[in-house]
Amino acid sequence: MRIVRDYQFVEPQDRGASVAIGNFDGVHLGHRSVIELARKARPDVPLGVMTFEPHPREFFAPDAPPFRLMGRQARAHRLQKLGVDRLYELAFNAQLAGLSPRAFAQTVICDGLGLAHVVVGHDFCFGKGRAGTADDLVRFGAEMGFGVSIAPLLERGENTVSSTAIRTALSEGRPRDAADMLGHWHRIEGKVIAGEQRGRELGYPTANMSIEGLHPPAFGVYAVLADVLDGPHAGSYHGAASIGVRPMFGENRPNLETFIFDFKGDLYGATLSIGLVEHLRPEMKFDSLDALITQMDADCGQARAILSSL
Repeated sequence: MRIVRDYQFVEPQDRGASVAIGNFDGVHLGHRSVIELARKARPDVPLGVMTFEPHPREFFAPDAPPFRLMGRQARAHRLQKLGVDRLYELAFNAQLAGLSPRAFAQTVICDGLGLAHVVVGHDFCFGKGRAGTADDLVRFGAEMGFGVSIAPLLERGENTVSSTAIRTALSEGRPRDAADMLGHWHRIEGKVIAGEQRGRELGYPTANMSIEGLHPPAFGVYAVLADVLDGPHAGSYHGAASIGVRPMFGENRPNLETFIFDFKGDLYGATLSIGLVEHLRPEMKFDSLDALITQMDADCGQARAILSSL
């Protein structure tokens, strides 16, 4: 998959794609349906996704609480797995935000990227002040020479699939409901960073990862699927993970700590993808380290049983 970050200087082979446009946070089933429409609309040209970095919400409200389901690298990995040929990850800045709907269609879609076809959701808005609608895009496409399809909302049972609904499920400790809307386990991806090595001292060495900038799932302990994406230990494993602020030790910066079952090796600097399967219990403060270890033993036993049935 080729990643293009500038619509003004584009290689000839990166023009003329059929592209799904949106933020694609989480790459959930609704997003995938939009991508599939782009694939089917013009199977004779490269399949593309146009998204924006930073997320427009981060640009306009930089001090708002973290809300993203995945970072840019994790999103790119997921899109590549779906067979996307071109990822147009455009820099969202004051210049792009200031384009009128017509200017966006003309400058970015038509002149800049020379797209053959675009697909958007029915509630898609674009251009300065979010003034442009999906119907406006259809009109601009007819005028400027690119095709446009509007994808309907996707529903699962009584619920509309959306990033907001997925965030709610994760906040309430329902990762399986989130996975049902995502079409895959919700994953937190990042590099293993140095920790305080308390887990090692307790007999449970953990791989520590930051969740900074991401929507925090319900704090507590989870049964997880751990994929090591690079390095000598690359592969898939089972484990138990804790998300939270470690109240036993008076810390308050949320992170993710994963104990990988039956694993020996050094993971510092490796990139991990941790899939949340089941929320086992909330984060707790124990009266003693012995009580904590006893609970960790029980957590790991429960996690092993859950993961063995997948």
